[in-house]
Amino acid sequence: MSQPLVTILDDEPEIRRILADTLEEAGYRTMGFSRATEFEAALKCNTPDVCLVDLGLPDRDGLTLVHRLALEQGAIVIIISGRAQVQDRVTGLELGADDYIIKPFDPSEVVARIRARLRKDRAQVEPGNLAKFADWTADFDQYSLIDSQGEETPFSHAEGEVLRLFLESPKRLISRAFMQERLGGAAGESFDRAMDVRISRLRTKLKEDPKNPQLIKTIYGAGYIFLGDVSWDR
Repeated sequence: MSQPLVTILDDEPEIRRILADTLEEAGYRTMGFSRATEFEAALKCNTPDVCLVDLGLPDRDGLTLVHRLALEQGAIVIIISGRAQVQDRVTGLELGADDYIIKPFDPSEVVARIRARLRKDRAQVEPGNLAKFADWTADFDQYSLIDSQGEETPFSHAEGEVLRLFLESPKRLISRAFMQERLGGAAGESFDRAMDVRISRLRTKLKEDPKNPQLIKTIYGAGYIFLGDVSWDR
């Protein structure tokens, strides 16, 4: 089927019903789950395009599940939660979520957020899905970094957004404002912190010296610059 599959993980039946009805009317396929164990079992047979995840699950810490989804799945991960504290939102984004929606919510807003994320993903595919730089290959289909020995290191969807941004504009200054414009989200301390965490994790996965990184350089007060030569397989 060509319609994107959206999974809904929430222990409140009415929320699952409202979201499923609205999303199916908008042209999406849906699958609903009340428990993380059911959801994880279904992932063995289904590959969702978008995962909507509530944090208050009866059998699992939702944030831990978000981190696993971001690391292992290529799906877009959107948290839908009643936790409205800034720290909860920051933590969710740091762990790899692509967006955070606070309950109560307008179902049409959820559809709009999903459409925006899917459009961004399709636009990002255009340059190619394999990028080679230094001794690395970034595979954006498999969400994996492959070193010269063939060893693979997975990266999250959120980390992949930042990595692709760097690889599309090598040897050019990328400001925080430009990152915010391209990646979305409200500018401010939470966005800056989320970007810092993603870049730190990318440096670790690229085996960069934290005191003297050679690929992703910080230009203090200005932004970042990626210093490697990049070639794309189109």
